[in-house]
Amino acid sequence: MSAPFSAEVSDHIGEIILNRPPVNAFDSAGWAALARAVDDMNADRQVRVLIIRAEGRGFCAGVDIKELQRHPERIIEVNRGNYDTFRAIHRGRVPVIAAAHGFVLGGGIGICGGADIVLASDCASFGVPEVDRGALGGGAHLQRLFPLQKVRQMYFTGDPVSAAEAFRFGGIEAVLPRAELADAARVLAAKIAAKSPAMISLAKEALNGVEAADLEAQYRWEQGFTAQAYLMADSQAARDAFVADGRTADFSNKARMSRNGR
Repeated sequence: MSAPFSAEVSDHIGEIILNRPPVNAFDSAGWAALARAVDDMNADRQVRVLIIRAEGRGFCAGVDIKELQRHPERIIEVNRGNYDTFRAIHRGRVPVIAAAHGFVLGGGIGICGGADIVLASDCASFGVPEVDRGALGGGAHLQRLFPLQKVRQMYFTGDPVSAAEAFRFGGIEAVLPRAELADAARVLAAKIAAKSPAMISLAKEALNGVEAADLEAQYRWEQGFTAQAYLMADSQAARDAFVADGRTADFSNKARMSRNGR
C-alpha cells in the first residue's frame, strides 16, 4: 500500500496532503505517521506555516473502522495516534491551515478543530458519526468550530453540517470552489510566512494560552469514554453493521438497549 500522505516544503510553506483511498481513513500506523510528520514540520526551521489538505473524495473520514473490527485492542494505539496528531497541530510551533473538501468526519474534525485557520470547499460537510460507529470522540475539537448546543445536536444525531452553515456559525474562514481551495490556502500561508517567524510562533503560543479550556485535556477525557464504549455490546453491534454493509445498526428495540444498562 502506498504512503497515506505526502509532505513537502516550498518557500517556507509546508504541505501535508492526505491520500489514502478510498476515503482517507487512517489506521493506527497511519495516524502515528501523520503525528510524526506534523512534528517534523514544526521542527523544521525552514517551515513557517503548514497547510493540511487532501486528495480524493473527501478530506478525512477519521479512523479505519475495519482495522478496529479485526483488532479492537488497537483502540489504544488509534487513540494515541489521534491525540498526538491533534496535539501537534494545535500546540506546534507554526500556524496550521486546514483546507478541507468533501466529507470531514471523525479524525478530520480533529484536524480542522486543532488547526488555526480552516478553509473549506463549497462541497465540504462536517460531521461526527461516532455514535453510529460504536465510538466517541471529536466533541472537544468540534467545539472550536461550532457553538455548544450545535455540537450536541450534531453529536447525538450524526447529522452533517454543510460548509455554508459552518461559515454562518463562524467556524471556518471562507468557502471556496474546490478548484480554488489549494491556491487560496497557499496565498493565505504566504501572507503569514512573510512575517517574523519568531513573532508568529510567539503569537500562536500566546493565543493557545488564553483559550477558554485546555483542548488536549478535554480530548483526553473523551478518549477515556471511547475506550469504555469499545467494551460495550452496542459498540460491537454498530461496528458489525457498518463493516458488513455500511449501514447503521438498529437500536430501536428497547430490550436490546437495556442490555447495556441504559
